[in-house]
Amino acid sequence: MAAASAASLSATFSALSLNHRRHNQLLISSRLLPFSASKTPFSLLSKPPHSLPPPKATDFEIPFIEDEDGAETAAFSPPERPEGYIPPASFDDGPMESEEEIARAYEELYGPAYSGESFLGNDVYVMDSKVKKSTGFGSKSKKEKVRDGFDERVVQVRRVTKVVKGGKQLHFRAIVVVGDKQGNVGVGVGKAKEVIGAVQKSAVNARRNIISVPMTKYKTFPHRSEADYGAAKVMLRPASPGTGVIAGGAVRIVLEMAGVENALGKQLGSNNALNNARATVVAVQKMRQFSEVAEQRGIPMEELWK
Repeated sequence: MAAASAASLSATFSALSLNHRRHNQLLISSRLLPFSASKTPFSLLSKPPHSLPPPKATDFEIPFIEDEDGAETAAFSPPERPEGYIPPASFDDGPMESEEEIARAYEELYGPAYSGESFLGNDVYVMDSKVKKSTGFGSKSKKEKVRDGFDERVVQVRRVTKVVKGGKQLHFRAIVVVGDKQGNVGVGVGKAKEVIGAVQKSAVNARRNIISVPMTKYKTFPHRSEADYGAAKVMLRPASPGTGVIAGGAVRIVLEMAGVENALGKQLGSNNALNNARATVVAVQKMRQFSEVAEQRGIPMEELWK
């Protein structure tokens, strides 16, 4: 009797454990499935997917738009061109505008300052963005040399100090003469904390003050001239071919950059380089060609030598 009761108890416990495992598996599968599938009976879950009944038509809403026949769509009809219509020419086919027309258009839009010529008549195209700046990490800005046909000659570089409340400020002053050696020359001065910056500023200043030097076919002056600037006085004389430029200091540099090959010059009164250079410019501006004098007097040029 005892053996039979023990066997029946073990069979009962094994059946209970199997039912408990199956119940846990069903709970886990119902949690993993979506909400709608978890409400389906377990009999459907036990079947394979291909044996499930097809969904009903009422479960999904399919919008249906009644459309007309696609062949009867309206075609685009552009408006007719009027009589005598001439199509405009392409932008690339038109004639190229000259620099004068472009300058005139800029002057009409923005004023005379943008026409390429200043109020004093000096060429200011060199003041455009031809001086490119190239900066890099750990390096200061570098400027390329302007290529406009003018050569630069440094006349003098000096240190200048300015006394302020906190002490003295050290700067450099540079005097530069620019010229194309074809009768155009200019004198400029500039100050900066570095020598390179002072030279660049003075070169820009010199390009803003370009003047034309009257010369004969022998590369000399048409007549004598004298001028002073401050305490400096300069005397200029024409010379015969083969003489060369006999002058010193800033006067020689100005004459050489202007393209004068035969001339005599003398500095009187002061040794200041800036004043002597500007006095030379003033003396040159006083000179006039023989043709200009004859035109003003209303006589032929041959009458000037009688």
